[in-house]
Amino acid sequence: MLQTAIQAAREAGRIITENLNTLDKNTVDKKMQFDFVTHVDKECEEKIVSLFKESYPSHSFYAEEGYKEEGEYRWIIDPLDGTTNYIHGIPFFSVSIALEYKKDIILGVVYDPSRDELFTAEKGKGAFLNGKPVQPSSVVEPERSILTTGFPFRAKNYLEPYLETFRRLFLIMSGIRRMGSAALDFCYVACGRSEGFWEIGLSPWDVAAGALMIKEAGGRITDFSGGDEAIWSGNVVASNGHLHGDILTIVEDVFKGIIDK
Repeated sequence: MLQTAIQAAREAGRIITENLNTLDKNTVDKKMQFDFVTHVDKECEEKIVSLFKESYPSHSFYAEEGYKEEGEYRWIIDPLDGTTNYIHGIPFFSVSIALEYKKDIILGVVYDPSRDELFTAEKGKGAFLNGKPVQPSSVVEPERSILTTGFPFRAKNYLEPYLETFRRLFLIMSGIRRMGSAALDFCYVACGRSEGFWEIGLSPWDVAAGALMIKEAGGRITDFSGGDEAIWSGNVVASNGHLHGDILTIVEDVFKGIIDK
């Protein structure tokens, strides 16, 4: 199943690369305010789903652009994470695929076609970048750390508390980056390129594969209360493990009474 997921991610990556810088920004569809979808998102999703249906006809799908099924084996798919970057020709986007078995994520693949970087993880077997094991950063001091984040564009009603967490974290960290693909942000924590990440209002397809990547690499990922509902609440704190308390303490304090998990 891992090899099938890798094939599906690479096939989607090929479609993404072939269509890069060909979109007319004025014809891009709007799913909701500030949230867009292109024909590339839809083509990639159908390509991924068709490959899985061919190999595993009994499996179900939970995917960004159209599938919301239940099942024992369920593929959780974001065919193009970072669509807004893609629309504008900014080369930071990815394909994210996870496999859920009886409500437990057991496999994850995140593919960055711009850099030909393939992140993979299987439960109990570690996390890898292009076949080589990865682990989080060993940095323990906030002042030596880089965090990544995503702005709450789907939840702008939380802008003020989000900006407060940004302000408080910015004061103690070396820097904060906003890259535009949460799936890749998780992988960057897993492989030690950044020390942590937080965001509000993500969807399961944004989080599922990356969450397994972080856990298998040896990092930590929680919801805003420190619990294990990050994938389904969409409110996420991830870290190399060493800095989790530093990030979570601030996020939890700011959002106490505003967000439960």
